[in-house]
Amino acid sequence: MADCATMDEVRREIDRLDRALVRLLAERQSYIEQAGRLKASRTHIRDTARIEDVIAKVLAEARRQGLSPAIAEPVWRELIERSIAHEYDIFDAQTAAQ
Repeated sequence: MADCATMDEVRREIDRLDRALVRLLAERQSYIEQAGRLKASRTHIRDTARIEDVIAKVLAEARRQGLSPAIAEPVWRELIERSIAHEYDIFDAQTAAQ
């Protein structure tokens, strides 16, 4: 972590991190897309037990890394919901193409 002396430096570091987060989210999305193509049934897309497992793992890692759970949990819950919606789109497009 950089020790910033000015707001310009803080903003530059935030922008750098945002670019890295976008790259990681794009990679995550590619796995969501693979899941949408691999699942045999639309009913398998939303997996409540898996959602809660992911959240538990994220919160544990957030604690280790010093990320507030008040930030981590709602961000990941929204990410998961948007990912599920995207997975439905992928599944439906694949089904329509068959």
